[in-house]
Amino acid sequence: MTTTPQSLLPVYDHRPGTGPTLVFLHYWGGSARTWDLVVDRLAGRDTLAADFRGWSRSKNLAGPYTLRQLADDTLAVVADAGVTDYVLIGHSMGGKVAQLIAATRPAGLRGIVLVGSAPAKPAAAVTPEYREGLSRAYDSAESVAGARDHVLTATELPERIKAQIATDSRACADAARTEWPLRGIAEDISGQARRISVPALVLAGENDQVEPADVLVGNLLPYLPGAGFAVLPETGHLIPLEAPAALADAITAFAPAA
Repeated sequence: MTTTPQSLLPVYDHRPGTGPTLVFLHYWGGSARTWDLVVDRLAGRDTLAADFRGWSRSKNLAGPYTLRQLADDTLAVVADAGVTDYVLIGHSMGGKVAQLIAATRPAGLRGIVLVGSAPAKPAAAVTPEYREGLSRAYDSAESVAGARDHVLTATELPERIKAQIATDSRACADAARTEWPLRGIAEDISGQARRISVPALVLAGENDQVEPADVLVGNLLPYLPGAGFAVLPETGHLIPLEAPAALADAITAFAPAA
């Protein structure tokens, strides 16, 4: 696997293998390594995972940290890695970024997998009060632990993974940490999502409190005609960490190796 640091691009990990390349986009508070348990189950596949601008190894990159900037960064990373045939797999915030990318119909994009994705149309529960509270979820180690254990997950995770979540949630630029809850989560991109023309698969966690299955059915699927939909049993919102085997299987079925 090659880790590529760039002065102007987010840091990314590229593991050569059989295409199409699987390009992984992490959640708000995650990093490229959020996908490690999934990537490890995709032996022989070409994979690429980046730390979004403002997060983890890319935390020193200057803003803006908007969804559009993250989308542009992803396309730049794909080009820098020489990837020409790929599938986007976006989790939560990363799923909304994937929708924006797919809406531009870039050359080489074969499909999208949206994992516990933020919907194209914000849910009714995303009020100004909700967003203000969410913006403080990662303010301290204690608040991160509370969010991790009582909101983000529905299964017991190994201590190593719990520690990873705690570290990644705080490894960010201040402006990147607040951009999503205060602005990005409330952005209505339903118009853009309607322009997506590649095949799509939407995956929900059975016990996801952040993006429940009914929200994805009502606020995302209507803008993706023909998209596949499945609910992964028992898992909460952190599907890549809670149900990596089931997720890897779903990705493989949707985007088999060429």
